[in-house]
Amino acid sequence: MRVAIIGCGFIGRKRAESLSDATISVCCDLSLSRAQSLAEQYGAFATTEAADAVSRDDVDVVIVATTHDMLAQVTEQAVAEGKHVLMEKPGARSVAELERVRNTALNGTALVRIGFNHRYHRAFRKARELFESGALGELMFVRARYGHGGRVGYEKEWRAKPEISGGGEGIDQGVHLIDLARWFCGDFTHVQGYAATYYWDMPVEDNAFFLLRTARGRTAFLHASCTEWKNTFSFEVYGKQGKLDISGLGGSYGTERLSYYRMTPEMGPPETIIFEYPMADDSWRCEWRAFVEDIRLHRPPRPGLDDALAALSVVEQVCKRP
Repeated sequence: MRVAIIGCGFIGRKRAESLSDATISVCCDLSLSRAQSLAEQYGAFATTEAADAVSRDDVDVVIVATTHDMLAQVTEQAVAEGKHVLMEKPGARSVAELERVRNTALNGTALVRIGFNHRYHRAFRKARELFESGALGELMFVRARYGHGGRVGYEKEWRAKPEISGGGEGIDQGVHLIDLARWFCGDFTHVQGYAATYYWDMPVEDNAFFLLRTARGRTAFLHASCTEWKNTFSFEVYGKQGKLDISGLGGSYGTERLSYYRMTPEMGPPETIIFEYPMADDSWRCEWRAFVEDIRLHRPPRPGLDDALAALSVVEQVCKRP
């Protein structure tokens, strides 16, 4: 695979490091020096022009790791050129923006994968394996929290500017929780929630609360926050015969851990198995390998555009702005 990296900041660099069986042909960023810095590591061409980068003959796959305002535009350009695309979540600032990308993709053969890479963390891979084995019995509900505490000047960064970000915590960390909850529960047909700005002086929400329900009554209660003074990740899946509890994502979120609690016929204290993953995060590499297989088999990527549209639709219903 010959790859173009669009957006050479922190995430673009992580994407570059995660590639296997691939060659980076071009690095593109609004900052030429940032593009050149990454390009020099891989013997690639550096440019500030995304349209030129995605149209090159020596590019098969485009990785879009820009701010939210550029995600849909660059992806639509790449898909129109027939290039497969791995684009970062949330995929766009709005459902309308992302629908235009989907319409363009439907008219061609290019595949688009959305970077909901939390699905590929070791704890979630194991959790999914247990879930699909029927270990939990019938699913009842999901409860999850995801938050960080920001940093000095956070209210002045691009995530606090709705014209760039499209919103606050709902579209930033909230979409990860929505995507993961939908992965286990299915499509949400009933959406309720509340978005508020409690602490940061910015025009987007710093907390988003979601109460979601499927047609079968499976429920997800989710909270995304940037007033979480100790970085937190907690995702619990409850079935009639057991529970999965994923906590931590490594780094400042704490050691990644999966706890499996199996109810016994006599109830009481459950049988407990704990899986810990103190090693380096390999989710980015696993996600890339999955996309390579998508391309090889020409199968629809999951998570793909429909998954991102579903998550964005929930965000728009809860985090409405005047």
